[in-house]
Amino acid sequence: MTTNLNPVFSVSTVLEAAQALALGHLLAYPTEAVFGLGCDPDNEQAVLSLYHLKQRSLKKGLILIASSFEQLQPYIELDAMSQIQLEAVTQTWPGPYTWVMPSKNTTPHYLRGEFDTIAVRVSAHPIVNKLCQHFGKPIVSTSANISGYEPARNAEEVFEQFGQSVVICEGNVGGLGKPTTIRDAITGEIFRG
Repeated sequence: MTTNLNPVFSVSTVLEAAQALALGHLLAYPTEAVFGLGCDPDNEQAVLSLYHLKQRSLKKGLILIASSFEQLQPYIELDAMSQIQLEAVTQTWPGPYTWVMPSKNTTPHYLRGEFDTIAVRVSAHPIVNKLCQHFGKPIVSTSANISGYEPARNAEEVFEQFGQSVVICEGNVGGLGKPTTIRDAITGEIFRG
C-alpha cells in the first residue's frame, strides 16, 4: 500500500476491520469488482453517516453482504418466498449476485429505503467473507464513492474521495469488471445487469 494512507485509518487484517465495524466506524473494503463502503447494519448512526458521506438519498436503501445465507435471515421475510424462488437465489451464492428479497417488518427503514424489500448478497470475495465471519453478521455494502463519482477500485482511490472519514481495509478487488448483478428474487427482474 502507498504511504500516504494514515495508519490509524488503514488496517491490514480482517480482524482489525471487524473491530472497526464494532466500534461504529465506516469501513472501505475490497469486493468482487470495486471497493465497498459499509458499516454495522444495526447501528443507525453509522448507517446515516454513510448516507451523508456518500451524499446518497435515504430513499434508495442499501445492500447487505454476508458470509452465509444464515447471516441474512434476520432481515429477510422467508415466508414471502416459495421454495423454488429461494433455491434460485441460494444456488448463485456465494457469488457476485445481489438479490432483492422481501424484508421483515423489523428490518430498519434506513436499510430498506422507501421499499419493503432488502438487497442482499453472500459474497465469495475472501476478505468480505472473512470480515463477515469475524463480525458475526452481515455488513452494509455500497460502492465506495461519492454519488455521481466513479467507484474506487483501490485503497488510494478511497482515500482520495473520503480521506480519513473511513477506515480502509487493505486488499485487492476481485476480477469482476462491473458491479454485481442485482435481481428481484420474486419476479426475476434484473435491476442492474
